[in-house]
Amino acid sequence: MRRPPEGATRRFWRAGPAKYTAVLRTQLAHGLAFPADLALRSLAIVIFMWVFIHLWRATYAGAGQSRVQGLSLSDTLWYLVLAETIMLSKPRVSTEIARAVRDGSVAYQLARPFNWLGYQAAVALGDALARGGVTFVLGGLVVWLAVGPPPPLWGWPLAGLAVIVAWLIDFCMSALIGLLSFVVEDVTAFEWIYSKLILVLGGVLLPLDFLPDGWRQLVQALPFAHMIWAPARLFVSPDAGLFLRLFGGQLAWLMVLSLGLGAAYARAQKRLAVNGG
Repeated sequence: MRRPPEGATRRFWRAGPAKYTAVLRTQLAHGLAFPADLALRSLAIVIFMWVFIHLWRATYAGAGQSRVQGLSLSDTLWYLVLAETIMLSKPRVSTEIARAVRDGSVAYQLARPFNWLGYQAAVALGDALARGGVTFVLGGLVVWLAVGPPPPLWGWPLAGLAVIVAWLIDFCMSALIGLLSFVVEDVTAFEWIYSKLILVLGGVLLPLDFLPDGWRQLVQALPFAHMIWAPARLFVSPDAGLFLRLFGGQLAWLMVLSLGLGAAYARAQKRLAVNGG
């Protein structure tokens, strides 16, 4: 197995940003080249939001309150639009990495003149942006017709920045799972556990604000919450102080996970055993 040339990581920081930005743009353009196909693959959010609209209307009516934990019915549904968009648009990075190891294509990918993880991150983010935009529009139209317009536009850039960092956090965690394929044959079980942790602890099915106090504080400190709940909460409650707190937490988790991913990648290269390639 040919290993990447010495200093590949240093070259990533010197000349990498422009190179990987180009990869991201290419992947984004590729994703948007077939809008009809993209829309069909994003239709799931229409079904989800139709169900959520009826479920949360009944919940708020049963509670006899216009606001629960500071969120109105409109806030909750727009929160769920962005939460579902993030979840449905995130690429299956671990699956792609595991496939590359199994079929042996990782051999020539590692020998190319780029940082392999940087390339994977650029491709994943390009895919997520393409699918996420269409998914958000479809889900947003359903909710707009049901409960009215979205939150103020001035808060969208804050939420958008948080969404991008959320996808990067997911990339780090998914890539860590994918790198397990350098050691084990099948990572499907780990992927399944990870997806369920996001559903339960990330705030995909309901805002974490609705959890009991003790549990809420614990869950909101986990990386799963910073992937889903943080950007969706910023979207419906744009506030500079809240942004600094939640975005700071996202950056902290991104740094920790990036360091862990870098260490795992270096270790995986040393133990690499490609089957079938």
